Amino acid sequence: METMTTPKTSIKQRLMITFAMIALILAIPLVAMQFTNEVDWKLFDFVIMGSLLTITGLAIELVTRKVKSSQWRFIICAIILFILFLIWAELAVGIFGSPFAGS
Repeated sequence: METMTTPKTSIKQRLMITFAMIALILAIPLVAMQFTNEVDWKLFDFVIMGSLLTITGLAIELVTRKVKSSQWRFIICAIILFILFLIWAELAVGIFGSPFAGS
C-alpha cells in the first residue's frame, strides 16, 4: 500500500505567500479608489493597514511554527485575528470612541 505525502513548504515560501496575500488585500481599496469616490484612502491609510496586516501575518506564522497542538494553534490564531478586527473597527469607525481612532 502506497502512502501519499503532502509536500512541505519552506519558510521562505510561506512568507512569500503571506506577503502576497497582504498585497492582494491592500489592492482591493486601491482598485476601488479608481472606480468610486466613496473609497478615499491616503498613503497613511495604506501604511497603517499594511503594518497591521504584516504584524498579524507574521504573528500567525510564528504561532503556526512554534505551537504544536492544533487546538491551541487555532485558539491563539483566532485571538490574533479578533484583535486585528477590533483595531481595524476602531480605526475605521471609532466603535470605542478612543483617542486612538481620533475621536
